[in-house]
Amino acid sequence: MIDLRDANYFVTIAEAGSLALAAEKLGRTQPALTKCIQRLEDDLRVELFRHEGRQLVLTEAGDVFLVRMRSLLGSASEIRREIFDLGKGVVGSIKIGSAATTAEYMLPHLAAQLIDRAPGVTLELTVGMNDVLVRALVEKSIDLVFGPLTTLTSDGQKFESFSLATDDVVAVASKDHPIFERPVMLDSLSQFKWVLAGPAVATRQWLDNKFRSLGLEAPQVQMETSSIFLLPRLIAETKLLSFISRRNLALGAVGEHLREIPLDATVMRREFGIIRLREAYFTPAARLLIKIAEETKIKFNDVPSHATDSTF
Repeated sequence: MIDLRDANYFVTIAEAGSLALAAEKLGRTQPALTKCIQRLEDDLRVELFRHEGRQLVLTEAGDVFLVRMRSLLGSASEIRREIFDLGKGVVGSIKIGSAATTAEYMLPHLAAQLIDRAPGVTLELTVGMNDVLVRALVEKSIDLVFGPLTTLTSDGQKFESFSLATDDVVAVASKDHPIFERPVMLDSLSQFKWVLAGPAVATRQWLDNKFRSLGLEAPQVQMETSSIFLLPRLIAETKLLSFISRRNLALGAVGEHLREIPLDATVMRREFGIIRLREAYFTPAARLLIKIAEETKIKFNDVPSHATDSTF
């Protein structure tokens, strides 16, 4: 039987990659954490870590164990929350992961309505890239994701999703970029370098696939970034092409100094919505928030065209 405290210590050590850093974070001594690792390895009869210089690195067995322990801790947290909700008779808490567009222009209205109907509710918001948020959803560290509905989240057995709005993602550059010095053709896109999200992000995957389908060489990626808020300025300063929400280009928006590359072939239409993990505990607060979102869905396609985009 694995002790939940040992599971928590193991996950913290694995994420820190150092006993010293983990001890500082947990408020425990390094010898106490060493004993924790020894208990787990003795019980499992396998090494979970190996030393590489001063770093602790997971073994193959340790990698698998980390995934399982995150799931175990997530399930334990769900149980506590569910029993607390039943015992106290309150709406409870909700952990939300959101793309920046929804965080800035959809969630304020929804949160206001939720708090009005359930004043005792507590909210915890994480803003980030869609692939990171979906991974957190699977690990049960958040309850709901507000963001793009992708091929991954269309798995109806694993996820439940609720569509709220549509959005266009377009190729862009600074207004004085050389690409605009002559008529823009499709092959112009392969002649310049790009700043894009990582390969796991849905918009990057769509763009890569679109280039292949058009017979173009893959985008020359000079910079990959997970930064959400600095991207428009980065594009303008570096003379790199990028792929962002058209909403960013409106007057007064963060990307108003950028210009859309006028090619219909590279316009990606996507849906925004709410995603939840079917097997996860569906908190009363989460149920109420989704109900409110569905009641006000018609307003979301009127989101101002200058919303900030989180997934490029």
